[in-house]
Amino acid sequence: MVLKLYNTLTRDKQTFAPIDATNVRMYVCGPTVYDFAHIGNARPVIVFDLLFRLLRQVYGESHVTYVRNITDVDDKINARAAERFPVLAPELGIRRLTEDTAAQFHKDIAALGVLPPSVEPRATEHIVEMVALCDTLVGNGHAYVADSHVLFDVSSMPDYGRLSNRSLEEMEAGARVEVAPYKRGPMDFVLWKPSKPGEPAWPSPCGIAADGRPGWHIECSAMAGKHLGDVFDIHGGGIDLAFPHHENEIAQSRCAHGTPVMAKIWMHNGFLQVEGEKMSKSLGNFITIHELLETTKFGSSQWHGRVVRLAMLGTHYRQPIDWTVDRLVQARATLTDLTFLRRTSPAPAPHEDVIAALSDDLNTPSAISILHGLAKSAHRNAESAAQLKATLQFMGLYNDESDDALHPGRAAVSVDEEKVARLIAARLAARKGKDFKESDRLRDELSAMGIALKDSKNPDTGEIETAWEISR
Repeated sequence: MVLKLYNTLTRDKQTFAPIDATNVRMYVCGPTVYDFAHIGNARPVIVFDLLFRLLRQVYGESHVTYVRNITDVDDKINARAAERFPVLAPELGIRRLTEDTAAQFHKDIAALGVLPPSVEPRATEHIVEMVALCDTLVGNGHAYVADSHVLFDVSSMPDYGRLSNRSLEEMEAGARVEVAPYKRGPMDFVLWKPSKPGEPAWPSPCGIAADGRPGWHIECSAMAGKHLGDVFDIHGGGIDLAFPHHENEIAQSRCAHGTPVMAKIWMHNGFLQVEGEKMSKSLGNFITIHELLETTKFGSSQWHGRVVRLAMLGTHYRQPIDWTVDRLVQARATLTDLTFLRRTSPAPAPHEDVIAALSDDLNTPSAISILHGLAKSAHRNAESAAQLKATLQFMGLYNDESDDALHPGRAAVSVDEEKVARLIAARLAARKGKDFKESDRLRDELSAMGIALKDSKNPDTGEIETAWEISR
């Protein structure tokens, strides 16, 4: 199978050839754990989880290393911890906040069918690596020390801006922030800074006397380098991270290691808006994953995690997505119609046409169209049903849950499947004998049990076949 991925760095779709097919390596920027993750945060988590699944399918589960980090040292974390835990010592409040928020993040994305990454490093566990990077960059002339800060000298890197396709002159002209007096150039960025009282602090690099803490960008360079090496296969994240975060990651890593690239392929998912508007707390349309799963804030009901996942995958990952109630309603209707698969054993592998569609730069709309085609035949064809179930499981869209899980609050229905099968067989026999009164009586009996029937004609034999599902 030929895998093609769009590379933001080169602005074209490329045939993917891993550096080492026995160890395919991918890094994706994870959450900053100070608050519930919003639905925009869910998009890269779902997109790159699907890519992780595809890479494992193509190269083997043991041959793929997926690193998704956790940022647990940040200005927002410090401020939120002081606000939420004012009576605790700062370091205890920060630890409590980051542990609680990370646990909630894991719970929320697990509900979306997201697999754990191979490695989930935390920034605070990689301070030694960050300090070493700072020392290296100052030592080779790509960074400098000023006013207890370590700053990257952007002018020392001739092709800075290549990822975001911006020249240094354009970026400097467009900069509207006040430039700190200790910076040599307006685009220079912080690798390390002194800590204020009550903030996390570690011994600083480069002989700086004051204790300090890392800047945001240096964290990912350090964690990716430690777990994936100086150059790896794929780096992913939202398009909002392309500049400055990913641009700065590239600058730090390449200049520290003397490599032409940090990652061979850079992938970015598009923006998300809500009902046609940018998501914003001021507009009242800010939605967290937790709220979608646990409350009725968005629409008239809670939304099952698989519904959220299917709704997200309905748009190609590089395109903007409009998050609407209608999108979720359609996704739920699709999954509700598949509850009959609980009685089906999955095929050994997902459908090859779906794998082919996903191998074309994660073409999820095409893959989902193929799934709909499989679903039409799955009601009457056991082989199609087995293939459909295996493919849905591969995509993280199915597990053996009842229809009730897709409709929170719906009363559970206990089903005697052997009795259902006997009644359906008796009804088909009555229809064949033209005893339509008995056929209708049996349908009513099944309906009273909470069973909905769907008749279809087998195109090969011409015989009437009946599928069933729980209707309430």
